[in-house]
Amino acid sequence: MPFIRVSYYEHQYDLNKLGQISRMIGRALVEYFNVPEDDVFQVFHSHKEGEFYYSPSYLGVERSDGLLYIQITLKSGRTTTQKRDLYKALAEQLSNELPMRKEDVFVVLVDTEFEDWSFGNGEAQMLKQPMIGCDL
Repeated sequence: MPFIRVSYYEHQYDLNKLGQISRMIGRALVEYFNVPEDDVFQVFHSHKEGEFYYSPSYLGVERSDGLLYIQITLKSGRTTTQKRDLYKALAEQLSNELPMRKEDVFVVLVDTEFEDWSFGNGEAQMLKQPMIGCDL
């Protein structure tokens, strides 16, 4: 049930690369967070000059205009180790397969609870049934 928002500077990534990014995020969530494979809810936002800001060197990480902001909203409960493994895997996969710079992979996780989600029909589906076999 993760909801992913990816923001990037306009003209940095074409449709093919955005598709690759989407698939890599999905694969990492399946592998490291045990998310079901068909649980895909992602939105990509391109930003024009004057709409996209970042520190080029905060915390000693040298960023470029190729920066991707990846915000993942999901059910709480992942361990620190799972989170670190996801961050590392995403940076490595994106840098190896696109290619892009690892320094430009910025990930933030937003933890929520089951009552914080409605998948349509004005219902809180996650409160109605136990989710067996997955760690959403």
